Amino acid sequence: MKNIKHISIVVALLIFDAFYAQVAIGKDMVDGNSTVLDFNSSAGNTKGLILPATSGLPSGAGLANGTFVFDVTDNKVKVYENNTWKALTDAGNSGAISGNTSDESGNGVIIGATASSADGVLVLESDNKAMILPKITSPHINVKNPYPGMICYDTASKTLAVFDGNVWSYWK
Repeated sequence: MKNIKHISIVVALLIFDAFYAQVAIGKDMVDGNSTVLDFNSSAGNTKGLILPATSGLPSGAGLANGTFVFDVTDNKVKVYENNTWKALTDAGNSGAISGNTSDESGNGVIIGATASSADGVLVLESDNKAMILPKITSPHINVKNPYPGMICYDTASKTLAVFDGNVWSYWK
């Protein structure tokens, strides 16, 4: 049953991509023309984006700058920038992570283009569109049970908020 749900989501994303190359999740329409992926931004939203959890940092020619992961080996949210991995959080707690944390192989769902050289579960490709993160007011207060690797935009502090399993980190 769980696999059917995942397959349904992937199929829906592919259908939306084929017709619009813009996807809205948790809402009816994408805000603006410069958005490739847009999440629920209504007042009271407490749902963020959960980053892929991996037990080894991806590497190789298909790895693109701007890739985000939750590294369960040291419990840190990391971004691949200027061809190196940089921690965005201090060590947290990955004890809440369950399920498959193994590396994926091959391209996953691509939104915004028909193909990509980047290797990932969800790849956003666009020369003129961006992803809008889920917007949450004060996630450290309003998200009661955040999952390690959760990422969102804090509308109160106007910062990027990432949860490492222990604490929220905020980036301007």
